[in-house]
Amino acid sequence: MDCCGLLTAQKEPVPLKSIEVEVEVRDHVATVVSTLNYENKEDKPIEAVFVFPLPGDAAVCHFSAKIGQTQIVAEVKEKQQAREEYDDALSSGQQAFLLEESEQSPDIFTLSVGSLPPGESASIRLEYVTELAVQADDGLRFCLPAVLNPRYQPQGSDGASVQVTSVPASLVPYSLSLSARVSSPRPICKVESSCSLDPLQYLNPEQTQATVKLAEGHKFDRDVELLIYYKDAHQPTAVVEAGQASAEPGTLMGDPVVMLSLYPEFPQSVTSSLASCGEFVFLLDRSGSMDCSINNTVHQETRIGSARDTLLLLLKSLPMGCYFNIYSFGSSYEHIFPKSVEYSETTLEEALKKVKEMNADLGGTEILESLKHIYSQPCIPKQPRQLFVFTDGEVFNTKEVLDLVKKNSGSHRCFSFGIGEGASSALINGLAKEGGGHAQFITGTDRMQPKVMQSLRFALQPAVEDISVTWALPKGVSVTDLSPPITTIFQGQRSLIYAQLTGETLEAAEGSVMVKYNLAGHPSQNQLHFSLKPAQDTGLTVHRLGAQTRIRSLEGEERDNEGELDEGVKKKVVDLSVQSGVSSSFTAFIAVNKGNNEPIEGPLTRRNVPAPSFMMMSCLQSGYMPAPQMMPCVAAYGACASFDMQEDCDIGDMNACYEDLVCGVVEDITPKQISTDPFLELVSLQKASGCWLLDPALAAALGKTSEEVENTKPSAVNQEVWATILALIWLHGFKMEAKEEWELLAMKAISWLHAQNAPCVADCVEAGNTLLGYSVQKDAMGL
Repeated sequence: MDCCGLLTAQKEPVPLKSIEVEVEVRDHVATVVSTLNYENKEDKPIEAVFVFPLPGDAAVCHFSAKIGQTQIVAEVKEKQQAREEYDDALSSGQQAFLLEESEQSPDIFTLSVGSLPPGESASIRLEYVTELAVQADDGLRFCLPAVLNPRYQPQGSDGASVQVTSVPASLVPYSLSLSARVSSPRPICKVESSCSLDPLQYLNPEQTQATVKLAEGHKFDRDVELLIYYKDAHQPTAVVEAGQASAEPGTLMGDPVVMLSLYPEFPQSVTSSLASCGEFVFLLDRSGSMDCSINNTVHQETRIGSARDTLLLLLKSLPMGCYFNIYSFGSSYEHIFPKSVEYSETTLEEALKKVKEMNADLGGTEILESLKHIYSQPCIPKQPRQLFVFTDGEVFNTKEVLDLVKKNSGSHRCFSFGIGEGASSALINGLAKEGGGHAQFITGTDRMQPKVMQSLRFALQPAVEDISVTWALPKGVSVTDLSPPITTIFQGQRSLIYAQLTGETLEAAEGSVMVKYNLAGHPSQNQLHFSLKPAQDTGLTVHRLGAQTRIRSLEGEERDNEGELDEGVKKKVVDLSVQSGVSSSFTAFIAVNKGNNEPIEGPLTRRNVPAPSFMMMSCLQSGYMPAPQMMPCVAAYGACASFDMQEDCDIGDMNACYEDLVCGVVEDITPKQISTDPFLELVSLQKASGCWLLDPALAAALGKTSEEVENTKPSAVNQEVWATILALIWLHGFKMEAKEEWELLAMKAISWLHAQNAPCVADCVEAGNTLLGYSVQKDAMGL
């Protein structure tokens, strides 16, 4: 490990010195400007190559370089043309800069800084805009991905994997600073983060503007996540942005673009009655990296451990009458039942027994084959399929996976969960978007359970059908949708719509949009009126997000048997990307310093800048070290040392090393002592029907002896009713702060109690409160 940290594989200095990030958040959109400062301290010219992550839905819209006093602004060009110009510039001794998106995954970018002379400094400016996702607690999530985890490449897949030179995140030799300015029409309640922040500074008495920044001494060892909370966050809004004055009217950049943020509200009668049917398929990542902790704390629960606990809660919360199955995947995949089975006490017990035995022992991260098998299973009549995917998102073939989910989107809804630092946002968000579900990220000190239970509530909502969007605009104004059609709506979930407005608009004029849909057999609609007067000082943020939405939609269209997009569609993507200045998988940013007439002498030496890699942090801290002969291949995956890609390491070798490494971690590290959580212990004792049994295990979970529990039971009540009421009292009295985690299984228990038509319920509640030391009211429990 001598060569980790400040040196590359050849023990040469790392040319990237610092990264400065400025974030401008306007309501639920962020503009991010990153400045990367390079310096060549060697005595020969170098090419610095940096592979790094960005949010999967980021619209990269500006790239420029400053060398000395010379500023060079990059242009967007077709990718092959840009690469050829870059190579030509380097071969003629000119300085050149190339920024391109990975063809496998839109959340990985490669930045090449070519021909940096000895002693020269270069400052690279990168700008992108991104939507902020709404979290379970209504917070808006901004994430600056600092960590690039290795992307596992399946055996036999085509194409070279992105070459990443990595070191453990704590050894990254360059610094990161970040400041954010937040503004909104509504007051800003608070800003939270898993990283240390300086106190929030309000800029006006209304508290609608504020600044916040990372505290001094921030370690570049985790993703930087900001959670922003507004008052009355669920208000629908519309922003109309004027077109670019220099662009031709009738084009996307020349016309106004509107961004609508809609929060459809369902009738109370529908939201109060959750579905009691469905086929629930749980797909769990069991690759070796799932044995690492969720963050970089050695003693924190592992990703696989948290997923097991969450599966327990999910299974206990399922309604009687539904169907379910559990799949797990790594280099291969497994399932508990050959096909989905009806939910009963017998099938529940069998599933829980298998879940307890699940470890991160299946090698790599090949999710595609398991999904193909799930989709090959026939759907069960009148049991809508709901797929829950749990993964740390380290897959190579993201676009292939998303194409498969999109192809099968008519038969199911997909809910995805990205576990731990560095999970691919392109994969997690893409699964939910293409599968008509909801995405959640679990990082830092987050508990997985409340986020997953919110998604289960969404899954239990009836599917919204026949969704249509109708525009009402002044005469002479036409609309072109930039967003794909809305295919899913959940209560309280935001839907964003982008549209281009063509024609003469009067500043005083108004427009409206009507969203109509059918919910559980009831026609419903929501309408939003908005002014066509353009908003002030928005730059071209809305245009770029609209262009990005249209580009991603085109890129996701049907491909041929070789996975190639139709040439006409590809040309549309390139034209729109060049016109809007927004990156795509078929274009790249290219900048050449043509003002410097003196060619750079000498051969160019390549320096791969190490990116932070989180996967090995826990393993290194736990004392595991791969064998020396494995290091070249492991390093090529970005696991634990700063080595260049070895030419003799093919994909098969790398995957073998990767699997040996992560399986070795499982075998070599002493298992952590698992502390029993009384809450999970109580949950595990609940029966499929919703009741609890009066036995010593329940007494122990309640912190009482069997005698105490049995002797205080009112004589007229049977044991199961008494046990179930005691469990409910304990949940309301002891675990009220985690109500979102147990609310669904408590509802099932209440339904069971009502079906028993038990006598003396009030006496039971009073006796239970006395025994457990609480004062929970009967009405508060739904009795």
